Amino acid sequence: MTDRRQRPRRGQGELEAQVLSALREAEGPATAGWVQERLGSDLAYTTVVTILTRLLDKGAVTRERAGRSFAWTPASDEAGLAARKMRKVLDSERNREAVLASFVTALGPDDERLLRELLGQPEAERED
Repeated sequence: MTDRRQRPRRGQGELEAQVLSALREAEGPATAGWVQERLGSDLAYTTVVTILTRLLDKGAVTRERAGRSFAWTPASDEAGLAARKMRKVLDSERNREAVLASFVTALGPDDERLLRELLGQPEAERED
């Protein structure tokens, strides 16, 4: 018989998003223990380490030695992470031109105007 009082499982990516959010709130590099404490005691330390390691593999976080453990830092802000995801999807497709064309034609007028403005800027200005 199953325990019906069990908490519902988190959606795919939800836990990763929560861990990243906690790291962004930190004033500097944070340990897995700090992240666990921030997210609540119902989350096992090993689960937090597993999520952080997956995020490291995805390039979403970096880590540095902190004694016998690691301190973790987000690799970029939320916009940078979203851009990395978009690039990964684009890189996985065979027909980049068709994917980009479909993306642009699906944009609303304001987003399309913004994209055109960004593409019209010199590269040095876009990196700021």
